[in-house]
Amino acid sequence: MQIRYVNIADHGDERGSLIVFEQYKNVPFDIKRTYCVYGTKLGVRRGFHAHKELNQIAIVLHGSCSFLLDDGVTRKNVELNSPTQGLFIDPMIWHEMFDFTHDCVLLMLASEVYDESDYIRNYDEFSASVNCNK
Repeated sequence: MQIRYVNIADHGDERGSLIVFEQYKNVPFDIKRTYCVYGTKLGVRRGFHAHKELNQIAIVLHGSCSFLLDDGVTRKNVELNSPTQGLFIDPMIWHEMFDFTHDCVLLMLASEVYDESDYIRNYDEFSASVNCNK
């Protein structure tokens, strides 16, 4: 499994920082949904799912958190701690978020609107699905 990042230029100056997300420039898909995760309690893990079709980019706007990424063969942990680096999450990648700092604000950019039928929320079902396609 290859971990892919999206570099997000900082256009700041002496007044402060400014980052921009633009579809087909630094975001390689139509942005159809955005959401933020924040106020996560210490020790809580989130996610626990994969998407069948959805592409996502995760950007930590403040603080830090870690991701477990799993393609059914390889599991990798990565830490996000900068708003200038987004983590690309392909379809059929099981992901969990953890080790949120108390001040973490995680922004997610998604290629599609919410569709419950796109989610795989059971790890055994995910594993069977990816191993069936190999």
